[in-house]
Amino acid sequence: MRSDKMKKGFERAGNRSLLKASGFTDEEISRPIIGIANSWNEIVPGHTHLREIASAVKDGIRMAGATPMEFQTIGICDGIAMGHEGMKFSLPSREIIADSVEIMASAHPFDGLVLIPNCDKIVPGMLMAALRLNIPSILFSGGPMLAGNLRGKDIDLITVFEAVGKMSSGKMKNSELSELEESACPTCGSCAGMFTANSMNCIAEALGLAPFGNGTIPAVMSIRKRLAKKVGMRIVELIKKDIKPRQIATIEAFKNAITVEMALGSSTNTVLHLPAIAHEAGIKLELDIFDKTSRKTPNLCRLSPAGPAHMEDLDRAGGILAVMKELSKKKLLNLKLSAVEGKIETRVKNAENLDTKVIRPINKPYYKEGGIAILKGNLAPDGAVIKRSAVNEKVWTFSGKAKVFNCEEEAMKSIMANKIKKGDVLIIRYEGPKGGPGMREMLSPTSAIAGKGLGESVALITDGRFSGGTRGLAIGHVSPEAAEGGTIAYVKNGDTIDISIPKRQISLKVSSSELAKRKKEIKILSHQIKSPFLKRYSHLTTSADKGAILKSSPR
Repeated sequence: MRSDKMKKGFERAGNRSLLKASGFTDEEISRPIIGIANSWNEIVPGHTHLREIASAVKDGIRMAGATPMEFQTIGICDGIAMGHEGMKFSLPSREIIADSVEIMASAHPFDGLVLIPNCDKIVPGMLMAALRLNIPSILFSGGPMLAGNLRGKDIDLITVFEAVGKMSSGKMKNSELSELEESACPTCGSCAGMFTANSMNCIAEALGLAPFGNGTIPAVMSIRKRLAKKVGMRIVELIKKDIKPRQIATIEAFKNAITVEMALGSSTNTVLHLPAIAHEAGIKLELDIFDKTSRKTPNLCRLSPAGPAHMEDLDRAGGILAVMKELSKKKLLNLKLSAVEGKIETRVKNAENLDTKVIRPINKPYYKEGGIAILKGNLAPDGAVIKRSAVNEKVWTFSGKAKVFNCEEEAMKSIMANKIKKGDVLIIRYEGPKGGPGMREMLSPTSAIAGKGLGESVALITDGRFSGGTRGLAIGHVSPEAAEGGTIAYVKNGDTIDISIPKRQISLKVSSSELAKRKKEIKILSHQIKSPFLKRYSHLTTSADKGAILKSSPR
């Protein structure tokens, strides 16, 4: 066993003595030792209940004859960090989470790992660690929040963010906003729509590293605790059979995950995280694979923010297995692969789509193409990302005049002061991985735009990124970013910008000679970075089209 390094033989008497100081008996020490990476904290609503999940996992491990040892990781709530300097730390925290799991599982050589995340950067961070360490591992999240309900209408966190725009436009009273605030997030769990956390938790199922139900069973359901116990038992089986993450998460498994992602209409953040996760397994995922997959994958689901359904509805409809069942009807998946629960083919074969209003049949999709599109052009030579399933088809082709801002705060002031008009294209730059640094999400600006009734008449383009809850013409991950001298750094107020989602194009209508002239005249801005951590991150991170991985990554 891997854990023998720290416990076996007379040479390890001191090590065993320290384990006994923590209360472990000789019998417990002799068994397989399984690390439980738990991201519980009292801040993130998706994480406040993770002690209960971890407790159930540990019960399952003990029932199967092994010994659990729990440790913690950090975890940021993107919603609470939204709209201020705190968001600069969210994406970089992904690397810290991966590193911390690696450190704990290397300093204390566990025989296997159960990874318990729930929210945005914690899920990919833990998956990165699993593939980096390559010891038997299962990811099991805390599950989604239930949708809120106010006066008979389902609501969620995005309803509240968009209400801020309505307030500033005089379309809503303060008392109404307070009602929303009280009702939108009624339980613990990751926010109720197909936002980043739930997108990644669902994709982890399709990738094969999480049990089916991981992404959709609501946090408050008792079945999640029962599944947690089964996860605890299953990790012991994986250790006995020596089944490791890289045997499961092959290039074919990543293709399955991207296909499911497109059918779901997942968050654009998945295009950042999947390449970073694959990188740890020595697999290169280019942006083109996302667009190629999108073009051949029907969009079957329209969950919030793209539509009225929420994660609890997807779960009742049959969850990710039901989505995979529909996709399998057109042979869009490789079902011969294995997952932590065994053969995927058997599980998909027995799945059933229980609600065709939530999961459209494969022959009656919402759209013939997937939920995410990759746009390219002189404004984004290396690519940009849009959640096309959350954009009204009427504005898939759009042209407007640029209004340029060098940070999110500048743009928000202009939006809230009603200075943004129909036909405008907001450019928010110097928010990329290096330039931000940290690549902040722009949910506050996009929600304010939607709340003011401009969601279908204004575009927002940024080298930053967007929350999975963003809807409308929101184009992010523009690469190269402004801080690296990308074209977005040279856009001026009044420039015409053309967008075509069907043609996958994003163009700055400025001649090459004029652009060359601007590159000589305009100086690239450099924000003063006060945080020592963010200084290091800015120096080491790569561009968004590469997954914002660190140059110092082990592969």
